[in-house]
Amino acid sequence: MRAIAIRRFGDPDGMEVIDLPAPAPEPGQVVLDTEAIGVGGVDAVIRRGTLAGYGFTEGLIPGSEVAGVVTAVGDGVDASWVGRRVWAFTGTGGGYVEQAVARVEDIVALPDDLTSINAVTAGSSATVAHFALAHARFAPGESVLVRGAAGSIGIATVELAARGGASTIAVTTSSSERGRRLLDLGATHVLDRSGAGDPSAPESFDVIIDIVAGDDLPVFIDRLAPNGRLILVGLVAGPPPADFGIRLMNSFQQSRSFSVFSLDSVTVAERDRVRAAQFAATARGDLHAVVHDVLPLEKAAEAHRQMDDGTVFGRIVLTPN
Repeated sequence: MRAIAIRRFGDPDGMEVIDLPAPAPEPGQVVLDTEAIGVGGVDAVIRRGTLAGYGFTEGLIPGSEVAGVVTAVGDGVDASWVGRRVWAFTGTGGGYVEQAVARVEDIVALPDDLTSINAVTAGSSATVAHFALAHARFAPGESVLVRGAAGSIGIATVELAARGGASTIAVTTSSSERGRRLLDLGATHVLDRSGAGDPSAPESFDVIIDIVAGDDLPVFIDRLAPNGRLILVGLVAGPPPADFGIRLMNSFQQSRSFSVFSLDSVTVAERDRVRAAQFAATARGDLHAVVHDVLPLEKAAEAHRQMDDGTVFGRIVLTPN
């Protein structure tokens, strides 16, 4: 089968198509023929080598979520999964393939009226957004800033915050066109990457969901209201500076807080419950799966070039056929 491997960290040209033997499921696993593969921001971060010190090595196959039809199951897995269309989490890699392997606890059956492309657009992103807002103890009437809102996690956070009764939803993005689209999805203020650009926007926020991190993260700690909470869910711009915590200490009397969030800290049962509900909401049109582009698997490097150019709004999806 065809797969995409990162042969060299750095620019997208370090990715290449390789041939691998067809996989066989181990106990507790399923194999599925992939119909759609989500291209996530974390894939680009891994490919750049930003996380090389965290156990990621050259030669790995990127991608963490796919959708398709189960073709085989391992020992201990109900055979009725065979022939069913599912969304699957493949771990921190292994998704850019024609046939994917996943643990049975990491698959969710898809509604008939939800396409595989929309499933991988909403699957991880909307679930991360849901639990990140819960981790922030977001409540109706509070103000929210979504930093790096043009990606699929950011879009889902905007929609869920709006549905949850946020008083204000500000977003940061580098494009006025993407800003207009975010306003259509529920945002109330559009800021540039530095957090400026709209004099009517609040100076401070109760909740900040940050997908970007990088050197400018301390600037956004300064934008927290008293008792405000900043939740870091991504590292698109790399890790924050080592001394970023001094901003919290400098505003000690305001009781601001900083936290990271990973879905790994949520039980499988709770993740699957929320994800299934969000798939149903997406199929109904209550949540939007915003697809930027659909490319063939062998064009994975082109997908990553678009990610690096900062032109993506929503999610790029790869298809094997």
